[in-house]
Amino acid sequence: MTKKIRVLRIINRFNLGGPTYNATFLTAFLSDQFETLLVGGMHEENEGSAMFIPEQYGVKPKLLPALQREINFKQDKKALKEIRAIIREFKPDIVHTHASKAGAIGRIAANKEKVPVIVHTFHGHVFHSYFGKFKTAIYKTVERYLAKRSNLIIAISPLQKKELTTIHKIANNKKVEVVNLGFDLERFRINKIENRIDFIEQYNVQEDEVCIGIIGRLTAIKNHQLFFNAIQKVLDKTQKRIHVFVIGDGELMTDLKAMSEPIFESTQARVTFTSWIKDIGLPLSRLDIVCLTSYNEGTPVSLIEAQAVGVPVISTDVGGVRDIVLENKSGLIVDSFDSTVYANALLKLTEDGEHREQLGNNGWDFVKEKFHYKTLCFNIEQLYLNLLNINDDKKKND
Repeated sequence: MTKKIRVLRIINRFNLGGPTYNATFLTAFLSDQFETLLVGGMHEENEGSAMFIPEQYGVKPKLLPALQREINFKQDKKALKEIRAIIREFKPDIVHTHASKAGAIGRIAANKEKVPVIVHTFHGHVFHSYFGKFKTAIYKTVERYLAKRSNLIIAISPLQKKELTTIHKIANNKKVEVVNLGFDLERFRINKIENRIDFIEQYNVQEDEVCIGIIGRLTAIKNHQLFFNAIQKVLDKTQKRIHVFVIGDGELMTDLKAMSEPIFESTQARVTFTSWIKDIGLPLSRLDIVCLTSYNEGTPVSLIEAQAVGVPVISTDVGGVRDIVLENKSGLIVDSFDSTVYANALLKLTEDGEHREQLGNNGWDFVKEKFHYKTLCFNIEQLYLNLLNINDDKKKND
């Protein structure tokens, strides 16, 4: 019997978002040639737990409470020790880390334990809009150090590869490969009618309301202020009945509710803060427009999922957005953080139902193959096999 290739997959935490889905599918659906162990940290208090994601695909991750998002030297040291112990016991041929904290601790542990192949996926980065110049410079220095000790860096969009290689100079071009994220997108199409009915009843949505949603953590980088400023301008010009849905949670929940109150108090428009919704297919089944206003993104999962359901999207021109949205065909991309510019795009879709429907119909055809988890798994398998062959050839030459 041929020995299976062992992969230790390490993720920051199991929260709602692309990294959790990515790590889950790569654990559950690689071919029988591979055996994968998934480990990761806990979700944060203000995030929805996403343990249901691996569970629904038959994956049972090993949880490491010491692996936390924020820097904590005591907990980080403990996490490093625990991961080194797991490596010694599991004896992986490949360690593949996902996102920054797991990438740092996981790659250090893999190097110390002399794992043959080390791979890291950037699901986003903190090289602009997060911190000041000094702290950002430190993060860049650390990532350059770790990149030299990695066999391969995976970017999730061509633009992100350009940022890693050319703009921020984290790694050389030959060491970075682009692999699109993958999702189980068909699940959004199966129960669309039932989900629509459930969402309408749960949130008392009126038939004539244009439902506009924004999905994600309620945190500064997501720039909800731009969203609400644009909504204010749209309400000043439209006669449509608007129902805004803010889907997610975070440290800015109280502030954003206070910000929204004067916008909606003297109008027939409504705003609903839903917190996290476990099945995002539920709101997407009724939303007419999905917005993204972030300062910085990797590959925004909410935009891919919206297009899979047939909902047109509007986004700021950040991260890999241009790689996942067909501009003027499945959505609109706004190349400015000016609320008037964003509002003009939002007003255009708010007023024109036929245009929304046309953009929505194009979305599914665009994302269904490009971002399927089977495509993701095939591409990653080929990279793994190539890296292992290169490593074997190197050993022979040595």
